[in-house]
Amino acid sequence: MITSPKVSVIVPAYNVRSYICEALVSLERQSCREFEVLIVDDGSTDDTAELVKPFCRRDSRFQLLQKSNGGLSSARNYGIRHARASYIALLDADDVYKPDKLANHVAVLDREPEVGVVYSASQAIRDDGSPTIMRLSGKPVMSDPLLALLCKNFIGHGSNGVLRSCLVDEVGEFDEGLRSSEDIDFWLRIAATGRWRFHREPQVLCCYRVRPSGLSFNITQMQHSHEQVLKAAYQRSPELVEKVLPTAYAYMYRYLARLSLTAGDAAKAVHFINQALAANSSIFYRDPRSLLTLVAVRLAPLAKLVIKRSLGSVEYTANN
Repeated sequence: MITSPKVSVIVPAYNVRSYICEALVSLERQSCREFEVLIVDDGSTDDTAELVKPFCRRDSRFQLLQKSNGGLSSARNYGIRHARASYIALLDADDVYKPDKLANHVAVLDREPEVGVVYSASQAIRDDGSPTIMRLSGKPVMSDPLLALLCKNFIGHGSNGVLRSCLVDEVGEFDEGLRSSEDIDFWLRIAATGRWRFHREPQVLCCYRVRPSGLSFNITQMQHSHEQVLKAAYQRSPELVEKVLPTAYAYMYRYLARLSLTAGDAAKAVHFINQALAANSSIFYRDPRSLLTLVAVRLAPLAKLVIKRSLGSVEYTANN
């Protein structure tokens, strides 16, 4: 065990036997060596914990912590409470770090004391680990990070940020009452202090796994959680947040429309895109991605009908 690690990596894990080893191997391969890894088994009912134990036996920097199931935020908070380093990295058990992720971000935090959070561009990978064409660029923040985060999560996903541990003392832990959007809520609270800068590294240093099985079942839950996050942000800074709230809701509905479309629910996608248009239609002519989402959603029912009729013709021809 390292006496004084530079960074504590928190890995919440619940029933991730298919992914946990790949995540931990990516940590073994880090060019930065002064770190500790706290794997929090959040009451898994599979053999996740057994797969973690060999990593702990061969490398004292890896520690397995076990607790009853409480959800992602609960597991992250449990790991953070056991962390010893000045910096905290968050890695979900189904995601992967590139070898220089920790070294790069630790160097930025060492060099720039006004930076509170470092993040990078990310590569989306499939369930089997193969790369997709999708890249989360994590745009640099050119304006107030609070206002930017309200509209778009520029950090991209929960495994991307490395932060100063003192920020947890300053803004509090992850909200365990949220079942999704808990990372956005956490970043918003940091941004609301007005004291810390968010720094983006342009190179791809993290891989985010897109799991199709997780897209559809929690869209309603995601909407509820994100609405809670926006309401909480407004209560903290009403004068500042009020002017961008319609735009924030428009981007939220656009995102939910995109998820619904990906999950194959065209009707729900249309419902959300209509709500986005009602909240603030200007995002669709100012933002090319929003316009593409609008076009895709509008064409989805037609595409579905064409495919259905085509399949029907093929079936008729095959049977006659």
